[in-house]
Amino acid sequence: MPKDRRCILAGVMIAFFSGIGMLPAGAHEAHSAHGVTWKYDGYCCNGDSKSGDCQMISTRNVKVTNQGYEISLGPGDHRLITRPHHFTMPQSEARRSKDEEYHLCLYPTEDTLRCFYAPDMSY
Repeated sequence: MPKDRRCILAGVMIAFFSGIGMLPAGAHEAHSAHGVTWKYDGYCCNGDSKSGDCQMISTRNVKVTNQGYEISLGPGDHRLITRPHHFTMPQSEARRSKDEEYHLCLYPTEDTLRCFYAPDMSY
């Protein structure tokens, strides 16, 4: 390989590896009313705990059905919600909440339910 190409390749590799440290830190923390802290999955979470798209929602917004979950939200129920929304989620697609609370991630808009976290169901 000619010397010029090796220098260019070395420069590209240095730029690439030095840029890795500038990637987002990953998913932000979830906070529950009980003081339990855990992290949302990276796929689900964009932003931080103040401006991100994931947050805990009230149990009053969730109805458990034979088909899974019915989630009804209005302004004030989630930081991104500006108008009434009704989502459904099969139980098989819900992610396990690590604090026994419901959490919802909306991305890229308030119209798209990206991830829903639910506590384990007990029978």
